[in-house]
Amino acid sequence: MDEPGFGKANAPDTRSPLFRIDRVKLRTWPIVLAILLGFGLPALAQLIVEIVQHFVPLPDRPANPWMEYYYVGVAQLVLTLIAIAVTKGFVNGNYGLHAPRGDSYVPSAIFWGLVIGVAMTLVDFAPQIAAHQAPSRPYELTPLNVMGWLTYRGGFLGITDETLYRGLLVTYLAATIPGRISFLRLQMNVAGVIVALILAIPYLADFVGHPFGIALAAILYTFAQGVFFAYWFEKSGSLLAPVIGHDICYGVYQALIFAMAAAWY
Repeated sequence: MDEPGFGKANAPDTRSPLFRIDRVKLRTWPIVLAILLGFGLPALAQLIVEIVQHFVPLPDRPANPWMEYYYVGVAQLVLTLIAIAVTKGFVNGNYGLHAPRGDSYVPSAIFWGLVIGVAMTLVDFAPQIAAHQAPSRPYELTPLNVMGWLTYRGGFLGITDETLYRGLLVTYLAATIPGRISFLRLQMNVAGVIVALILAIPYLADFVGHPFGIALAAILYTFAQGVFFAYWFEKSGSLLAPVIGHDICYGVYQALIFAMAAAWY
């Protein structure tokens, strides 16, 4: 069993520098397609839910917006599984839809999920924490609302996001863009780093209207998340550790939000 940490690494290479890029050949169109899929499938899922709600009213409560997130998540997961089935026809790879075939990296996922979840909360709510001010709505402390948000972010979000971002996008880019990145004793396919960078792009908007330090920290923790999840995915060959790490990370984040709401409302 691996100790809590980034994960087990390959044998050390004393000839390697601190950071090394090996035989990376960036290709434009695979990256463009990954960007389109990464942002397009969630947008399409949102559109599908809105169309369905227009014709078939789904159970909804304005005070519990997490319900719609569930609907969009289900649609995104279905679209992703369809995309994986299609991609398998021309890209041979491991999409991670099975149990680990070696080390699970679950202890690492639990440890770093806790650490990153706390760090995310400290960054995103730094002004509120400093002022002892409760986060704004929709975080009312009703049993249904608390349970809904915690089960969504701490038990469902990881499945939908990791199937798309690691299972589909990292697998596709690993097959189309060769090369590896090494840092200290850690090595991974460059595809995982590319996807982590893609997912950090939207956070550049935080530099508008947010303190520079908070905006920069949000970009860094988003990128770090993506690298951790991709590393566990590559080394274990399964989405299990990324899903667990993702759920713990955002479950802790949401639990701390409710803790602040309970203390400072």
